[in-house]
Amino acid sequence: MGQLCIIPCGTKKIWDRRGDIGPVRAQEAYIGTFHNLCERYAEMFFNQWVILSAKYGYLLPDDIVDANYDVTFNQKSNEIISTEELRKQVQNKFLYNNEGIVVLTGKKYIDVVTSSFQQEDIQFPLTSCKGIGYMQQKLKFAIEHSQPIHCVKSE
Repeated sequence: MGQLCIIPCGTKKIWDRRGDIGPVRAQEAYIGTFHNLCERYAEMFFNQWVILSAKYGYLLPDDIVDANYDVTFNQKSNEIISTEELRKQVQNKFLYNNEGIVVLTGKKYIDVVTSSFQQEDIQFPLTSCKGIGYMQQKLKFAIEHSQPIHCVKSE
């Protein structure tokens, strides 16, 4: 057991480079700079991590993503996964069995994550950053110096 790390998916996906590739593991699907930094950080400091997708929900690294998509939590779409489905995934994928959660996203994911987990120890170490560039700097520094980022608890 240990902490669970949740990282964002990202707009850039493998199909943007190789449109004919077909279904891939979630760990291979997202290729953006911010996602890659989050994934490297998660692999360095956590035994368990998942990718949060507005379409697929909580993806384990080996879960399959079928094809390209463009859905975010801050838009109106019937493709967005429901809070109820996210809660089911937390149970079905045993994501509740941890010593806390660290979420490597900005503020827009706070409600999504806190409403799908029934625990209080959820930390968001990047929410104090003024933008994605600052988040990337923080992640790069942590990776290069093997130092986890100081976490801020959700309110």
